[in-house]
Amino acid sequence: MPLHLTIVMRDWDFVTPLLLGELSDPRIELDLRGVATLPGFPSAHDGIDGAEVSVSRLVAKRVGGDARDVGVASFPMRAFRHRCIITRKSHPAQSLEALRGGRIGVAGWQDSGNTWTRHAMVSAGVGLDEIHWFMGRMTSADPVSDGIGQFAEPGRIDPVADDTPLLDLLEQGALDAVFAPFMPEGFFGTGASFRPVLPDLVGAEMDYFGRHGFVPGIHAMALKQSIVKDHPWLPQALSDLLETSRALWTAKRQRYSDTSPWLFDEHLRVGRHLPDDWDASGVDKNAEMLATFIQTAFEQGLIPKTVPPQHVFASEA
Repeated sequence: MPLHLTIVMRDWDFVTPLLLGELSDPRIELDLRGVATLPGFPSAHDGIDGAEVSVSRLVAKRVGGDARDVGVASFPMRAFRHRCIITRKSHPAQSLEALRGGRIGVAGWQDSGNTWTRHAMVSAGVGLDEIHWFMGRMTSADPVSDGIGQFAEPGRIDPVADDTPLLDLLEQGALDAVFAPFMPEGFFGTGASFRPVLPDLVGAEMDYFGRHGFVPGIHAMALKQSIVKDHPWLPQALSDLLETSRALWTAKRQRYSDTSPWLFDEHLRVGRHLPDDWDASGVDKNAEMLATFIQTAFEQGLIPKTVPPQHVFASEA
């Protein structure tokens, strides 16, 4: 009898082959559920066996000695972060170096994406202590929450006064830039109030890849340790399913690229400038990326010590 497995993740397009039943593992009866907001770790929920999780929080959890969830080195959310650094259209900054000495808003200090974005700043030669950081909600529609927690440093990392949304402060000129994990409404239209700081995002991101050799992983997968203990083959099986689904979907997107006027150009750029395995799963294939994230999290004060990636993620079969 196959193992019934309930997995919760965002509704990424690449899981379409799985949802359509185009591939499967005879050992698994997969119940794949899409959510708008990630639930956190599967160990905190009855009825969930695995989930898409923050790499940052997974690393912190494992470093802190909590082994109730096992990481799976499959990265449903993976992208360069230079594009997430935005400013108002009238701001003069055209480089990350131009933000040195400035004020930057961030919605969550510990977030994986923001950790990687700060790494991009450091890679460009901007020290984190050369920025005055402000923490707050992105828009008025977002709930007021404590995104700063234990990481507050008065005069360096401060909460926003009166819970004013970061994008409002950016538009008013009180901030020089904001790290936006998702672009604000209207950003892609001609009447947008904001723009990326960098005029050549692809050039900057290719330079980053040339220096570091990877595309940052932002979210990974996690399984309850209890189910992995009983089924030690499961992490690899889940990783294989997701990787195969992504490969099938990528092939279809390349064939049917007419859903967007310039998707064809995107396929050309990725295929000709990145290696075939840039989005591969597995600890071994992602050893440099994971080691860099763990070291970066330590240097940014998110974790008290470094550990090898194998301490966080299940070994490969």
